[in-house]
Amino acid sequence: MSVIANGLSRVRYEIVSYFRQGDSVFFTFLFPLVMLTIFAVAFSETPFGPPGEEVSAARFYLPGMLAAGVLLSGLQNMSIDIAVEKSDGTLKRLAGTPLSPISFFIGKIGQVLVTGALQAALLILVAHFAFGVELPTEAGAWLTFAWVFLFGVSTCAILGIGLSGLPRSGKSATAVIIPIVLILQFISGVYLSFAMLPTWLQNVASVFPLKWLAQGMRSVFLPSSFEAAEPGGSWDLAGVAIFTGIWLVAGLIAARLTFRWIRKDA
Repeated sequence: MSVIANGLSRVRYEIVSYFRQGDSVFFTFLFPLVMLTIFAVAFSETPFGPPGEEVSAARFYLPGMLAAGVLLSGLQNMSIDIAVEKSDGTLKRLAGTPLSPISFFIGKIGQVLVTGALQAALLILVAHFAFGVELPTEAGAWLTFAWVFLFGVSTCAILGIGLSGLPRSGKSATAVIIPIVLILQFISGVYLSFAMLPTWLQNVASVFPLKWLAQGMRSVFLPSSFEAAEPGGSWDLAGVAIFTGIWLVAGLIAARLTFRWIRKDA
């Protein structure tokens, strides 16, 4: 119980530290909102969707930005943050304290869950009140949103822990992690319609979790007529759960094998 209590108290510390870092707040917390605003304004006169079922640009891009926010809050923020703390000696100092690794990760993952939820709420509220995006009225749609979000942010956070060992130093963390995140966003239906991509690139994107998270979010916020444009003509929520679950397990294995308080070459 003390391990859990220490972890929960660590959540507050991590959240305060997160919002004190201006660059992190912009590139992980506010970046999806900025991109949604740009797309909504730039394509305000362009209808998206099948004839008779067109939606605004803001509604079309909202699901992708929610999925991207999950990736940024989880994978990008977690991997860069831990890589920097490992490089500047923060983790080395923590290793000499009574704080257990479990408490440390409860704090980190708790911070991702809280900031990710705040980010998603901000995106949805701005889309609705600023751009007139129609929100779901069925309880089932919001239930789908809840499990896709929770499953996705947990998976991305765990993957971020595993990926934090990839950068050689804290200074190189952004240069290593951000290109990976950007490429995934472009091939996973965040900035471009997934149906526009060539089949081989769709197959590549289908290996990674972001494509499935974006697909799950589209099932919540887009009309059912858009389902025909998905691979196989279905939202395939079972596939969303399966592939996200596979990556969650892979992330847990990677985190267990690669995480160290101190780099081996330190």
